[in-house]
Amino acid sequence: MKTPKDLSPQSVRQIEDTVRTDFRHAMSYGGYLDLDRLLTAQHPLSEPEHHDELLFIIQHQTSELWLKLVLHELLEARRLLDAENLGKALKCIARVKAIQRTMTEQWSVLGTLTPREYAEFRGFLGSSSGFQSYQYRCVEFLLGNKNPGMLRVFESDPKAHALLSTLLDEPTLYDAFLALLGRAGYDIPAEVLERDVSEPWTFHENLVPVFQKIYESDNTPWGLYEACEDFVDIEDNFHAWRFRHLRAVQRTIGFKVGTGGSSGVDFLKRALDLTFFPELYAVRTEIGSTQRP
Repeated sequence: MKTPKDLSPQSVRQIEDTVRTDFRHAMSYGGYLDLDRLLTAQHPLSEPEHHDELLFIIQHQTSELWLKLVLHELLEARRLLDAENLGKALKCIARVKAIQRTMTEQWSVLGTLTPREYAEFRGFLGSSSGFQSYQYRCVEFLLGNKNPGMLRVFESDPKAHALLSTLLDEPTLYDAFLALLGRAGYDIPAEVLERDVSEPWTFHENLVPVFQKIYESDNTPWGLYEACEDFVDIEDNFHAWRFRHLRAVQRTIGFKVGTGGSSGVDFLKRALDLTFFPELYAVRTEIGSTQRP
């Protein structure tokens, strides 16, 4: 039988001899990650400083870091689709999907902020709002929800305005995928391939038969089938994120006007109706509706 002495943990775990401890002339973990800047980039404005403002700042800074990576991966996925490298493009999209799930779960952390706690420092935010996240708008532009009027929000930020202007005039990820399908021999209408890519994506009924063929044919290359489902996953994840955002706002401020001037919850509710890839949902009604010979 083991005695309490046998069950007690070691008081000190010895550092292995091979572990480096001198970083005077070597790259350290903190140096590589630039932690001095990262961990001092939180500047609460409440006076006296409210305990929970740090949570609010880190929640949104973390979201912006994830959005930076989402944008990085979507741009690379689009480039790879243009280069006929579907496999690597799908790898990028898989990473985006994992990030989306992480960002959605993050709302549970903000959910620990009570209405009273937030009210005690909300006034110090001034007119700042997540509505002004240019990276979020970049992601939406890349996925097809383009709105030229949104550029006005970023006229005071030349870098953000330039990036959004560029993405406004460039093909979306969906455009790149449809072009790839056209090169693969699928009957993508010329009006789709030659559309004005600065316009927001709208439903194209004549694409539904193309996707029906992809879903129903035994000869469809697996990568194309997988890509269609990945696009649906991205949209589903986006809707889940928007819904959790709406609920987090509603439980924290109710139906107050947003700090950036939006109608708050009502504005977020309307965003739930937005869609990126409507044909990939419409085709589900048609799958199996025709008899095979």
